[in-house]
Parts: sequence; C-alpha cells; structure tokens
Amino acid sequence: MLRFDSTSRVTPAAAACAAASAGVVSIAVVLGAVAHANEPDDALPPATNADTAAPLADYVDSIRPLLDARCVHCHGGDEQEGGLRLDSVAELQAGGNRGPALTVGKGDESLLLRAVRHDEGVEAMPPDDDPLSDDEVQMIRRWIDAGAPAPADESVPADMTTGSDHWAFQPIARPQLPEVRDASWPRGAIDRFILARLEQQDIAPSPPADATTLMRRVYLDLIGLPPSPAEVDAYLADNSADAYERLVERLLASPHYGERWGRHWLDVARYADSHGFTIDGPRSIWKYRDWVIAALASDMPFDEFVVEQLAGDMLADATLDQIVATGFHRNTLINQEGGTDDEQFRVASIVDRVNTTGTVCLGLTFGCAECHSHKFDPISQREYYEVFAFFNNADEPSVDVPTPEQAAQRDTINERVAELTSQLAQIDETALAKQADWEATLSDEARAALADPVREALAVAADARDEKQQLVARDAYLATLADHRELSDQIAAEKKKLPTIPTTMVMREREQPRETCIHIRGDFLRRGAAVAPNVPRVLPALHVNSERPTRLDFARWLVDGRNPLTPRVTMNRVWQRYFGLGIVETENDFGTQGEPPTHPELLDWLAAEFVDAGWSLKAMHRLIVTSATYRQSSRYRPELAEVDPRNRLLARQHRLRLEAEIVRDVALSASGLLSREIGGPSVFPPQPDGVMELAQVKRAWETSPGDDAHRRGIYTHFWRSTPYPFLKTFDAPDANTSCTRRTRSNTPLQSLTLLNDAVFNECANALVDRVFDAMPVADDRSRLDYAFRLALCRVPTSAELARLEGALVAIDATSAERTDADVLNHDASAHSRPAWNTVARVLLNLDEFVTRE
Repeated sequence: MLRFDSTSRVTPAAAACAAASAGVVSIAVVLGAVAHANEPDDALPPATNADTAAPLADYVDSIRPLLDARCVHCHGGDEQEGGLRLDSVAELQAGGNRGPALTVGKGDESLLLRAVRHDEGVEAMPPDDDPLSDDEVQMIRRWIDAGAPAPADESVPADMTTGSDHWAFQPIARPQLPEVRDASWPRGAIDRFILARLEQQDIAPSPPADATTLMRRVYLDLIGLPPSPAEVDAYLADNSADAYERLVERLLASPHYGERWGRHWLDVARYADSHGFTIDGPRSIWKYRDWVIAALASDMPFDEFVVEQLAGDMLADATLDQIVATGFHRNTLINQEGGTDDEQFRVASIVDRVNTTGTVCLGLTFGCAECHSHKFDPISQREYYEVFAFFNNADEPSVDVPTPEQAAQRDTINERVAELTSQLAQIDETALAKQADWEATLSDEARAALADPVREALAVAADARDEKQQLVARDAYLATLADHRELSDQIAAEKKKLPTIPTTMVMREREQPRETCIHIRGDFLRRGAAVAPNVPRVLPALHVNSERPTRLDFARWLVDGRNPLTPRVTMNRVWQRYFGLGIVETENDFGTQGEPPTHPELLDWLAAEFVDAGWSLKAMHRLIVTSATYRQSSRYRPELAEVDPRNRLLARQHRLRLEAEIVRDVALSASGLLSREIGGPSVFPPQPDGVMELAQVKRAWETSPGDDAHRRGIYTHFWRSTPYPFLKTFDAPDANTSCTRRTRSNTPLQSLTLLNDAVFNECANALVDRVFDAMPVADDRSRLDYAFRLALCRVPTSAELARLEGALVAIDATSAERTDADVLNHDASAHSRPAWNTVARVLLNLDEFVTRE
C-alpha cells in the first residue's frame, strides 16, 4: 500500500493508483483514471526510491501498456520465449531462463533494461528492426531505479501453456466394453474393441491361423526360438480344449522369455559393450543385461522394474542387484579422447538420460526442450532442466559384481592375507629395531653389492634421510630376514589366488547436490536461472515429503498410477511387438505432433488393466496372445487393399520379418548348434575378416571357442563403431540413442548374407549332420521332410518336396565327381554332401524361414 507525506506531490494518476493499491477500485478504473492524466513526464520531479508516486503512475499509465503492446505476444500467458513472462511485475521479478528480469532499484543491472537498451552480450528485445525509443527506455530505467512499484493487487494472467486438452495427457479411465454384433468371435475384452471397429467398416476378421503356424508364431514372439519337430508333434496330438493356453503358460515360464523381451528393452536402454565415439573403448556392463533378463523372466512388476533402473541405488538397504539395475542410465556414450572437456560430456550424458527417460517412459520428444521451450507440446525449457536436475546429482562409479562363489573365495583369501599381514607387521616391528646394527655391520663389499638406490640411501645418516630413502633402506634390510621373506611370499601367493571379479557401471547419488541451471540455448557454458527438481506441469504433480525431490521420487512418479503416459506408452510398445505397429503408430511421440491412436478406447483399457494387474507384463502378454485378434491368419486379403491397406484395423495378423538376433538364433536352433546357456559376458561369434580394421582404433576379434560361438544373438559383443555386421545387415540399432522401434528393410544384401555368411554355411552343414544323425537309415525324401520341419516347423507339401528332390539331382548333375569328403554316413544317400549342403542353405534362406507368419 502506498503512503504519502505532506511534501509528496500527488498527481491524479498517482492518486488513482494509490486507491487501487488500497483495494478501493479495480485496475480497470485505475487505467481509466490515468488515461485522463495528461501532465507530461518532464513536469514531474526526478523519481527516487522514497518518492514512488510518479514511477507507479509511469508503470500503470505507460510501462504496463508498453509491455502489453510490444512484448507480451512473445512473453505472455500463451507463449513464453525464454521462459519469461512480462505481463505482471511478479512475473518480471520471477524472471525466465536467464534469471530475474528486474534487479529492483538498479535499472542498469536489470536484464529487462539491458535487453531493451540492446546492450552487448544480451539478446536485443524487441528485435533490432523495431527497438523502443530512447524516452521509453529511460522511462523503464527510472521506474526500476525507483523500486519498480506496482499496484499491490495487480493480477497475474492465467498461464495458458500449463494445461492441455490433448488426449495423451488426460487421466486414464477404464472404458466400457463395446457391443458387437458377432458375439461368438471375441475371446476377451481386446477382441471386443477390435471387432467393434471392424464392424463399423463392415469388415469380418480373418479365420484363425492353423495350429502349426500359430505355434511357431507364439514361440517366436514369446521366447524368440522355434519349436522342435517333437514339440510340434506333441502339441498337435493334444486335443484338450486348453492346449494352446497351456502352451502359452509354458512359454511365459521359460527362462528364454527373459532373453526375448530383454532384447526389446536393451534397445530402448541403448545397450552396448563399448563407450562409443572414435576411440570406442570396451566397457564392462553385461551384468546389467543379465539383470534385465532375470527381472523380466521373473515378471518383476514393471513399476519396480522402472524404479530400480532409475534409482535402485537410492532404495533403503539397496541390494547389489538393485544397484546393478542403475546401469540403465550408464549406457550413455563416453568420450575418451584427449583434450576433451569432462564437464561437457558429463552434461551430454545427463541430456541423454533426460531425453531417453522422456522417450521410454513418457513417449514424448522431450529433447526438443533442451534449447528452447517445446514448439508443440506443453514442455518449457525450464521444465526440461527441472527434470535434468534429478539426474544432475549422480556420480558414475563401477562396482564389483562377484558370484556367490567368487565372493566367498575372495573373503576367505582376504582373511588369510590379513592374518599373514598382521604376522608380518609383528616381525617387521621387532626386526626394524635392529636395522641400525645391520647397517653398521655391512662391509664395504656388501654395500657395493647393493642396488644403487639402496647404496645411496644408506650413505645418508639415518636421521637425515627423506621419506623415500627411509623406505628404501627399510625394505633392503627386511629383505635379509628369512621370516619376512617367507611371509611376504605367502601373501603374494594368496593374492594370486583372488578370483577375477567382473565390474559393472552404475549410478550413485551424491551427498552434496549440484546446482542446476537452465542452459541458455542448450549451451552448458551459458548458465541461466537456477532451478530445482520438478516434473512438467501438464502432468500430475510430484507429491513428496522432502524439501528437495530426489531421483527416487521422480522414478516413482513415472510409474504412479496417476501418470497417464507411462502405462499408455508401455502398453502401446507391447502391442507393437505383436502387430508390427502400435495402436499409436508414433510410439516415441505421444505429443500433439504424433499420430492419434487407431483404437483409443482399447489403449486406455490396456493401460488401466496393466496398472490394475499390478504392472505385470506377463499378464498383459497372456491377454494379447490368447486373444482371437492375435490368433488370426496373416494371409493377405485383396478385399482389404483399399479400405485398410496397412492393416491398421487388424482384420488379419501381420507377417513380420524376424529381428536380426532372432534370424541367427533360429538358424542355430534348426541346425542343432544353439547354446542355450543364459547370461554371462558377451561373446565373439565368427565374423568376416577386416571388420575391426574399419575403426579408428584397430582391435582384434578373437572368435569365442566352443559353444560360446553359438550363443544367442543377445550375447554378441556389440562395438558401437564396428558393430557385428550381420546384426546391422538386418537392421539392429546402433545403440547410440534409444531405439523404440526397429526398421525392417528388405535388401539383396540380406539374402546374400543368409546364403554365403560363414555362420549360415556352418548352420547348413550342421543341419545336414543333424538330419543324417537322426535318420541314418532312411530314404532321401524322408530326410528332406525332416530338414524342412526343422527349418520351418511344418510338414512340406508334395510339390515342395519334389522341388527339393529336384534340387539335389540338379546340383549333383552339375558338380564334379564325388570325393571322399563328399560322402555322407558311408554313402547312405544317393546324393553328395555339396548337394545336401546347398539344399540346407536354401531352406535357411527362404522368406518363410526369416518371417514370423
């Protein structure tokens, strides 16, 4: 409230403002009063901090209207360039990304004045082609110098950017199941939503896939491996009504389920076995991969799965496994080049963590707000750095991760070493008392035989030796006692027995928080306003008891049932794995520029069911793969070409080319070479010569011995700069950024790789051996039938068998005379080994072999 003494000069405008500040009249009345106050500015005495009447009048009469006219269109409730609002004094004082716009009483230091004055080093406002006049600039300076007075009840216009009516930001509400005309087709809620949409278009769903096709499909989807002929036969012979459901349960319980779905998660986690950039040094983080596989295999609730990866180190009494889980955000790239700025790349890692979290959990293009407020979604640059603050307080150590056996062995050895060291210390303490006598009795010949550093140390008087000389003299003396040497040797021998314990990269919260500031234009060297950890205002608020929210609070907020994005985004990605595309096709962008969902009610039903089912992924997999929608045939239907050319309404299943790792896995499985060992360090299967010469730092690729060469693709060592060529040929991601959906290309190189790659030639040879070992006494037609079933899981048609027989004949007819190396099982076949190997290569190259029908 303004106060006036008897010497103050009160203008009509000032009086009106004083009345407004006292709550007598509204701001509109004030503005009306000042409109009739025509007394020129130069008739007023110079403003001082004590004389605020004229500056207040300037603000209400001139400054506020000036800001409204020239600034608020970019710095108001609808838009806030640089995070700054200029439509009230309170907002001016709060400031934007660069800090407060006002330094009260100090106009020349105020960012607002420096900007409108176009000072060097400050972004000019308004732009250079339309600056404020000198009079307007001086008026702003006088007002700030006078304390920037404003009406006490000045209202702050509503912020129009904090809310959104966009569908993805709305709370999840479980929708009612739709009515359908054909009540016999749906097997559950999912089918009701799909069928209702099909019936709107007068489209009938496809018939179910045949039993063998469905079995191979669900095997590949749930564990990433094909069924064996024996497993197919057993399933086809099971006539019970719930045979398929029991098959699904066996697959969900398989440890290979964790490998299959772990590979999907490692894509979004940008997992690799090297640091990246040009040096691309190796890193040890495979224990994190093992954690992912085990967590998914055990059906760890997804909310716990997320929390442990983002903040497992901060949980009460955190276990080693929970700490290992934080490797999720250690998958960032590390630049090992000399001369780089460590802080620059530390910040780059945090930026990657913010962007990855925004993509993986929230399905938003969060990274767009790193340099400026998001142009389309309600995410300000300030909010970006408020999320940045959650990750800015973590250190990046590595920890030992021994097996229980290694830990026990290490502890036993360390106890023995400690005991021997204690004995050694007692001997040394006694012996050192006699060191002076030893030195005094050394003959000239004995001294001459000593090493130069020892001789030089002994030449100095004992009380004049520096620390290094004292240690040299002491060690030389101790080396002449038999007990000391014996104990030292024992200690060294024990230490050699210590097991080689792997390490893994983790996160660890700092005790002293770092200050987080907005980075102007995303430049970490240009620090703007300081911010505290918080979440975007468009989403539910973060409720915590502590004064400063932590990374653990943020992790729990991500999987809070009130957060509408994480369940929707997660279920959309699960759906995408089964049907090629998500219900929202832009699975990494649920914002206003993303595609709307094809079945919004189904997506919300899945999200609600996911949360209600205790965040169980296996429960949701079960619902999807047992649905009639999933079980449909994938056979192409010409009548859908115009009405639904991309099969977005799901009137049939999708045919999907297998992912890179799975292509190789099914070849190893069919040939009988596959090692089914789960977990462990990355391996080095055979690859073409010269690949490792392509990187800046040349490294050897030593092919793993024995079964390790035939491990599943998820365990193949992945160098970021020189990735395993087969994986890149079949569209594996580069692991530099989070990959939420792999591309599926179709190139001649893929066919040539399947036909000629050393791994696939080895698989073809092994497939032939497997057939002849299983059928040493049989006709070639029966062997071809068995080879076909090993590769494709189904019985070949008579036409297919005839073509394969013809291939054997044709190859032998054009090849040279048979040699001893060509003989199969004592010539048990009428055809040569080259012919059989070629047919096996053909089977492994078929489109059907690399396709999930």
